[in-house]
Parts: sequence; structure tokens; C-alpha cells
Amino acid sequence: MSTTQRILPKGVSEADFDTALSRFREIVGADSVLTEGSQLAPYTKIMMAGDDRDYIPSAAVMPTSAEQVQAIVRTCNEFKVPIWTISTGKNLGYGSAAPGETGQVILDLHRMNRILEVDPDSCTALVEPGVTYQQLYDYIQEKGHKLWLSVPAPSAIAGPVGNTLDRGVGYTPYGEHFMFQCGMEVVLANGEMIRTGMGGIENSTSWQVFKWGYGPYLDGLFSQSNYGVVTKMGLWLMPEPPAYRPFLIQYPDPEDIEEIVEIMRPLRIAQIIPNAVVIVHTLWDAGTHVERKAYYDGTESIPREAIERIKQDEGIGEWNIYAALYGTPEQIEVNWNIIEQAFSKSGKAQIMFGAEAEKRGGGFEYRSALMKGEMNLQEFGLYNWRGGGGSMWFAPVSQAKGSETRDQTELAQQILGKYGFDYVAEYIVGWRDMHHVIDLLYNRQDPEETRRAHDCFAELIDEFAKRGYGLYRTNNEFMEQVAGTFGEPLREVHTTLKRALDPNGILSPGKSGIRL
Repeated sequence: MSTTQRILPKGVSEADFDTALSRFREIVGADSVLTEGSQLAPYTKIMMAGDDRDYIPSAAVMPTSAEQVQAIVRTCNEFKVPIWTISTGKNLGYGSAAPGETGQVILDLHRMNRILEVDPDSCTALVEPGVTYQQLYDYIQEKGHKLWLSVPAPSAIAGPVGNTLDRGVGYTPYGEHFMFQCGMEVVLANGEMIRTGMGGIENSTSWQVFKWGYGPYLDGLFSQSNYGVVTKMGLWLMPEPPAYRPFLIQYPDPEDIEEIVEIMRPLRIAQIIPNAVVIVHTLWDAGTHVERKAYYDGTESIPREAIERIKQDEGIGEWNIYAALYGTPEQIEVNWNIIEQAFSKSGKAQIMFGAEAEKRGGGFEYRSALMKGEMNLQEFGLYNWRGGGGSMWFAPVSQAKGSETRDQTELAQQILGKYGFDYVAEYIVGWRDMHHVIDLLYNRQDPEETRRAHDCFAELIDEFAKRGYGLYRTNNEFMEQVAGTFGEPLREVHTTLKRALDPNGILSPGKSGIRL
């Protein structure tokens, strides 16, 4: 094998690496081990503001079974070869398919794409990591099951295992995805396999219905971690409701975010509104289908005057609330009356559903689809807002309290404005929390702008942490920094677990800031 421009894993000799590659080929077949630059190119396409040279894999290996994963991991342990695990590799705002650092081998699970079971009676599924939401949706439709998925916005090409393990969210009442996960099969760093929950019982019939099993609950250890490789995962599916009413509420002014959240919180806690509500800012709502240069082509953050013109031309608000009601027609009417009364008190809200909402210029059509688990890729239109291929999702969490959302909004706009970037953002309302998702869009082809984007993201992390706002998820470039904001005692626990479960440190080194 040619040694020209080879990138070896850190601390691994060329001879040992060649032996490991030979073993990989024996395990999965030569065509499933990629080593050439052209073959590895898809794993190097990053959207985060990092140096391309920091994210180059040494190779990629593509197993088709859990048994192959076990054999690969044993080989990696023998030769100390680090692997970075991906499922579909489509978490574009969080690092895509790139390794955590140059020299790691990509363990690409996209060929492990079997739907092992869908039970329409218990409303459960068991799937492998390479299964996409579109694949599972099509299977359910083909079988005629009256079941709905909960999907993230970039839904069709992403997969439920990867999204759930990164604690992603969707927009139905089942939108807190990890909460509706049940049972895992996991390959540990020593090559052994465990099944969590009730999966340890041979021929168990309750693996996908009872989360806890016996003894300590382990599933959480394998989310956002590098303690094992999940090769199967169970999830709960939502039964199709008798009736469904998506609706839209628009508010005109920046300060209205405080009123919106104070009204929304008790409605969510009481499950009057049962799904994961989104409160979308003008620029996110318009940015999925409008280009920035149509309103402003300067290098600074977009001015208020341009935002007002977008609102007028597109028929959208400063804040655009997308939510839905589910149940019988009678239940929906009762809850709709409660919602109308709650949001009508100040006289500022425009409340609408059906044809009236469909006439608005924002994202009602695609949001309505998402809130019933249907696929579309409209949200990728955001990447045309500024152009240049740069995107990083900054995702701090707050309480569902108006004062905190006002504080977060003002702080984010201040820091983004300092570096010349736009506030392209939405809030996702959980039962008691808010995920504040900001897409930091920039021109990655411009080195100076990329540097500014990097500095901006780093400052956002630090300044939000100073006010008590931590991130729930981040991209590869900033995992170490974000982990540091949660304190050294917690990091030491994570390290202790890593030493116990992966003493050679071969599984996704650096994931979530966890190393030996």
C-alpha cells in the first residue's frame, strides 16, 4: 500500500495500521474498507468553523452486522486504533460525518439498515443505526400501520438512532426523542455485547415496552458518549390520532417573546398543547426560502429595517409559533378554545389555522408536515440564506420562562451583531424547558469570515455559561469547550467511566469532551 500522504492514527505504527486494515478487510470485505482520498472525501466535508486539516480520517470501515462491529472493535483494541462512530452522518449543523480529529478511522454504520420489527399493537419499533426516518416512514406506510414518527427538521436523510443518541428533538407529542427510546443493543469497547433494559432476558417480549430492566439504568450512558457502539435501538411510535389541527400564532414585536413564553408554559405543562412547540424568529422562518441578498447585501448583521421589510413582504411575524392539537374532534375544540382565550388577552397575537394559516408566507406547510411526522427537507434552505457552506448550531437551554428567553435573545443578538452575523433562531418548547437553536450561518469560503464565526461561537458558549445557560449539544470543534462549562467534577466522572469501559480509549476519542 502506498505511503504517500498517508495519515496514520495517533500513536499507531504504519505496520500495525496495515495489519489492522487487513483484519478489517477480512471482517467486512475489501470493498467496505476505504483508504483512498477520493473515497474518504465525503467524511471531510464540514460546515463548522474549523480547519479542514483537523478532520481527516485515516480510513473508513462499513460493517453490516453487530457481529462485524464486535470483530472490528476487538481489532482496534489490539492495535490501539481509534474509531469515530457515525450512523447516517447527517447531523449537518453538529459536525456531519467528520471524525472528532484527524487520524481516526470512521466506523460508518449506514449499511446496518434493517428495520427489525414494527409492532402496531404496542406501537414500538426496533431498528439498526443506518435506518433513516424516510425508510422507516415508508415501511410503516407500506404495511398500513396507523403509526406516526417524530422526526427532526432535516428528517428524510437522518436516522432515529443517531438523532436519539445525540438527544435530538422532533415536533410531535413524542418530540423528546430519548424519552421515547426503549432498549439498546450495545457493543462495548472490549467487543462484548450487552442489551439494556429487558433485553438481557433471553427471548424477552418486553424489550421495547419497559425501559428500566433490573438494576442501574444504563441507556443514558450511551447517549452523547463514547462508551459503546449502539447496534440496535427500540423506540416508541405515536398512534395516529382521530383528528389533527396544526396552527399558527404570529406576534409582531421583538419584546413579545416574553409574553409568548409566559402564556405557552402552563399550556405545555398541562398538555393542552401536547407537542414540541416552535417559536420561530423572522429570519429563520424566511430564511428557509428567501436569500439574504434580496434584502441586504452588507457585511454587518442584517439591519432592523430589512427585517421589517421581510415581515411585510413575506406575511410573517417577528415571532411565529407553530403548534398542533391531537385527539378527537371534540377534544381539539375544547383545547382550541382554551388556546384562543389565552393568546387573545393582550390583543397582539394573530391566531389562525387551516386556510388562513396556509396563506401566510412562512413555513406553515412544512411545519404542519413535521408535526405529524412527515418528511421534507425545506429547512436546508437556510444554507442559501447567506451562502458559502458554513453552518453551526448553537443550542443553549433555558427554563420556559419569558424573562430567560428575553435575556437569551438579547444576549445572542448582541454577540452575533458584534461579529457581523444574523440572529437566525427558533425556540423549541419542551414540557418545562426551551431549546434555543441558533444557526450561525457564514461563508466558509472566506477565511476571515470563518475566523470570525469561530470566535463568535466560542464567545457565545462562554457568555451564555456565565449566565447559567448550558448547551445541550454541539459540534466537534467545540465539544471540549462546552464540556468545560459543566465543571471539572462532572468531567472527572465521565473520565472515570471511560477508563472503566474503554481503557485503551479507542471509541470516538473526544466525543462530548470525554477522553482518558
